[in-house]
Amino acid sequence: MKSKTPKVLHPMCGRPLLGHAIVAAEDAEAESIVVVIRHQRDRVAAMVEDFAPDAILADQDEIPGTGRAVQCGLEQLIKETGEASGTVLVTSADVPLLSGETLTELGKVHEESGNAVTVVTTIVDDPTGYGRVIREDGAVTAIVEHRDATDEQRAVNEINAGIYAFDAKFLQEALSGLDTDNDQGEVYLTDTVAIAVEKGKRCGAFVLEDAWQAQGCNDRAQLSELRHEMNRRILEEHMREGVTIVAPETTWIDVDVEIAPDVTIEPGCVLEGITSIDSYSQIGPHTTLRNVNVGEGVVAPHCFGFDTDIEPGTVLKPFTEVSAQ
Repeated sequence: MKSKTPKVLHPMCGRPLLGHAIVAAEDAEAESIVVVIRHQRDRVAAMVEDFAPDAILADQDEIPGTGRAVQCGLEQLIKETGEASGTVLVTSADVPLLSGETLTELGKVHEESGNAVTVVTTIVDDPTGYGRVIREDGAVTAIVEHRDATDEQRAVNEINAGIYAFDAKFLQEALSGLDTDNDQGEVYLTDTVAIAVEKGKRCGAFVLEDAWQAQGCNDRAQLSELRHEMNRRILEEHMREGVTIVAPETTWIDVDVEIAPDVTIEPGCVLEGITSIDSYSQIGPHTTLRNVNVGEGVVAPHCFGFDTDIEPGTVLKPFTEVSAQ
């Protein structure tokens, strides 16, 4: 990100990237949530403790790689809860469009299929940089990282989304057998697929049709693309629930904003944080509200409000600033 701020703390639509991942796990009704941290450990830990105080923090040591990260997380889970059983879902902190609904469906398919590991995959036009999903007779037999792939493997456009479901017992056994014998010198979680195949265990794929849910964020350009897509989805949901948004292309609404039916959002509005707007209000044009509770029938053109309430029926003059006193 070329930033002093850790990537997972960069904000998008009202939450840090990591916050979206945590909410997806919560929406999937995960029994325990483990966040594995390393880079700028204290800053990330502080965010997790504030955002999700019940989440378990696990520190990754100096051994690099996704496999080692999951191993550290699993060890901490066992240390704090006494066991790791059933299904373990693994995801990343930089796939903010991944939904709890998708994680729930992944767990269901994994368990019903009796898989040792289920890999989330998706089909993309340009797979450069992603791990390729290798199949034989339709079955997943390996995941090969881009840098380790042959030219033939690089031609495959089914990619690993970096999201998995594991049988907990198999995962513990497989992690103990991983090493760093690859081009990047890292412990690859993807090698668990080959281990499952060697042991004759079932390895399945969960093909994600909505490729956006697997889209990661590695720079500010990708962050902008993801923000635009999430905002588009937020606006569409509000419009389908009875909110008039006159110019969606100029309107930005955070994910936790609540808007009642029959509200009109004029062009150029930005609604942020924990903002709520009651029915028959007209917001904008060009109004910004941050953590504001708007009563019924409010008119607020060209206004800026933050950390306050606006009483029902209030008609604000253009260019008014309203805030907590």
